[in-house]
Amino acid sequence: MFKKLRPLLSISLLLIAVALAAVYISKHHYLLNKLSQIPLTTGLLVLGLYAVLFLALMLKFSATIKLGHVKLDQSENAKLNAHTLLINFFLPGQGGPVYTGLYLYKRKKLRVKNFVLATVLYYLVYAVISVSFLFLASRPWWQTVLAVVIVAAIGLTAARRYMSKAHISKRALNLHPPAIIGLLFATLFQIIIQAIIYGVELKSVNHGISTSQIITYTGAANLALFASLTPGAIGIRESFLIFTEKLNHLSSGTIVLASLIDRSVYLVFLGLIVLGTLAFHVNLMSAKYQDGGLKIKAKLRNASEES
Repeated sequence: MFKKLRPLLSISLLLIAVALAAVYISKHHYLLNKLSQIPLTTGLLVLGLYAVLFLALMLKFSATIKLGHVKLDQSENAKLNAHTLLINFFLPGQGGPVYTGLYLYKRKKLRVKNFVLATVLYYLVYAVISVSFLFLASRPWWQTVLAVVIVAAIGLTAARRYMSKAHISKRALNLHPPAIIGLLFATLFQIIIQAIIYGVELKSVNHGISTSQIITYTGAANLALFASLTPGAIGIRESFLIFTEKLNHLSSGTIVLASLIDRSVYLVFLGLIVLGTLAFHVNLMSAKYQDGGLKIKAKLRNASEES
């Protein structure tokens, strides 16, 4: 029943988020004036950082599927991540991993349940680092440690129960220290690039924003991933950030304006991803066409020689 209602719920939440944003901006016209004053170089810098983030996502994905004893070449890795980004943004919920799991099952014979477990482990690492970012710079150290321990315990318990119910043996995945450490560092690199992106956006709005505020902001923004019922988590992420105002000490106006910058640049980035994906498929079709033409010419040549 929930699966049938989920698209309707996602669209409803998206419309509500857009409506609330429109009302908020209509009451705070200065945001649009500030947005128009943001230098073009800031947008280009953020766009370049999103390109670096894409490389980080490729590295993270490579580390994740290594847990399932699977390797991809760079072009296939890039293509799969491009498709995943587009699906995650334009469809409600995190549909990207579903597409990726089916792709790996069909092309690499990676069992879906093994991919699910590897993905759960990645999300666990992502959640632990994001929680530490959320509390590290704003709360006492013991509260940060406690939050990280709780999240890690919940994640590991869920992973073990899934392994038990899905009858997954420990040998099915590569859980050796080098693989886990590789996933940890790849995920940390991804989150650091995200923090730099958010930092550039926030600094362009308010130069007085501190590094600790950027770290807390990044943790809250990343945790919104786990409740992304709307396409691109539009409205959800902003709600998380405003809800954690007491931790990041940022005004709602700053959050909304930084988010507008981020959403605008990200749409341009996705447009470039679409163009790149289309160019890739056109080149692939062209290569197949040329290869087919060469084979036909070879057959005609052989037939003429035989006659």
